[in-house]
Amino acid sequence: MAVHRIDIVIVTPALADANNGNWQTARRWARMLSTTCRVRLATQWTEGDEDLMIALHARRSAASVTQWRASRPTAPLILVLTGTDLYRDITADESAQASLRCADHLVVLNELGARALPESFRPKACVVLQSCSARQQRAKTGLHLRALMVGHLRAEKSPGTYFDAARLLVPRSDIRLDHIGAALDLALGAEAASLMAACPRYRWLGALGHEATRQRIQAAHLLVHPSRMEGGANVVIEALRSGTPVLASHIDGNLGLLGDDYDGYFPVDDATALAALLRRVRDDPAMLCRLQQQCDARAGLFEPARESAALQALVGAALPAHARRQ
Repeated sequence: MAVHRIDIVIVTPALADANNGNWQTARRWARMLSTTCRVRLATQWTEGDEDLMIALHARRSAASVTQWRASRPTAPLILVLTGTDLYRDITADESAQASLRCADHLVVLNELGARALPESFRPKACVVLQSCSARQQRAKTGLHLRALMVGHLRAEKSPGTYFDAARLLVPRSDIRLDHIGAALDLALGAEAASLMAACPRYRWLGALGHEATRQRIQAAHLLVHPSRMEGGANVVIEALRSGTPVLASHIDGNLGLLGDDYDGYFPVDDATALAALLRRVRDDPAMLCRLQQQCDARAGLFEPARESAALQALVGAALPAHARRQ
């Protein structure tokens, strides 16, 4: 019996020019699925005869989700939930709530994500941990500690926590803080520019391409990830797969990647605690070593082969048998 090559549309609110997590996920999944399926990427779906839709973001892809369900009432729909979906929009936004109802399967990107869903939707949820290629861990100088934040300047990423930590660390010439990200909030961009003048060991590098960002992650002693909400941050995974330990805000999206017992957490929006952790890592080599060991123990969870297998299994479960054969 001939195998039917399945047609899939992946709807993502951001394509390559956005250079963000949604785009990275969509591009990677398209590549993984293209070995067995025909895959089309789109920012919006209005019509088409695809066998399956994968939509990223409950609120921002809501129009496509609604149109798909109206036009294709029995065709399967997989909805991938982002951090702003899980930890904000589905509690109050009607279009995001409608997307939950329309979807046949809900994907969360961290191990704790399903517990943010209303209980009635949890049976539809599954975890797909994202992945990236491994990079060789780099030897790093002992003359100073270089921290790196990777995140566009917007409130959800809590760049102000990083700014305030930099101010608290002005007396420490041996702790340097770099920051990659576009100024999506112009006021935060102005604050970052002003901070560079006042704190010479803070550097705002602006938006960089993906490869340049990965190289910076490799070169840093630590990735700092102070977000207020995350579905399952690509940059945390890239740090783990590069041998770079992480300091992260104590939120489910980070705990669901790094584990409950990880030693590198600080309270959300707490610059004093972040600054204290940075001092401790610099002053206590055993602390950095412990974080390194904990991150290395988790890195295997984010191998591309694991993500691809989980994604292929999800698509297989979503499609009825007759759609896979002809």
